[in-house]
Amino acid sequence: MSGSVAEPGPRVMAALGDSISTGFNACGWYVSCLSRSWATGTDRDLDSHYLRLGMSGGNRNFAEPGATSADLRGQVDRAVTAGAGYVTILIGAQDVCTRTERAMTSVPVYRSRVEQALSALREGLPQARVFVASIPDLRRLWVAGREHGLARAFWTLGRICQSMLADPASKARADVDRRARVRQRVVDFNAVLARACAAYGPRCRTDGGAVFSYPYTLAHISGWDYFHPNALGQKVLAEQTFKHGFDWLEAR
Repeated sequence: MSGSVAEPGPRVMAALGDSISTGFNACGWYVSCLSRSWATGTDRDLDSHYLRLGMSGGNRNFAEPGATSADLRGQVDRAVTAGAGYVTILIGAQDVCTRTERAMTSVPVYRSRVEQALSALREGLPQARVFVASIPDLRRLWVAGREHGLARAFWTLGRICQSMLADPASKARADVDRRARVRQRVVDFNAVLARACAAYGPRCRTDGGAVFSYPYTLAHISGWDYFHPNALGQKVLAEQTFKHGFDWLEAR
């Protein structure tokens, strides 16, 4: 980022995505905790992008629990209406975390949705900066909790992310191969995000795969469902993503 011209920080920022960006289960039982969102949160211990920008007001969170890439275009419209100067995007976990492997969003469909949404964003907010986070490695979640009885129970009884987490104790070849295919879908989606951001131009940045590569453990996961990031997990998300931001994100 050296040699680039710093710009003033935004007056309005918008977070787009799914439950991860709403801080879901980071403060209580099956509720969104917007104050603990890695992007727009106001919890001082978290140190979100919003707080690091030194903003006062203007934090808009349009992410929604359960949202998939199909919902991104509508969220973009809301960000455009809000006049956001900075937009964060973390979307795709729910396209992969389905009841069956077959139900996962295909790569072509995901690509089309992401490209359409970013095109609308560039047209509606041509001066905005856009930050795209990579989707976390969902197989790492299985690795972290596969020997934890309570985590396995939550995944099974709650039918959480069964594409990856079904039969979590199984070592059968069919289950090993299934988990590998689901992980590959995440890898493919992250490649789509990286290419779409590159095509967007210099006003879009990605985390370079930092979120996907981060070696998180159950210490970063909510004990309410053993799936969503807890307060520590949200803090790590903020740290790992913020370091890949723009010049005006470097100073507080």
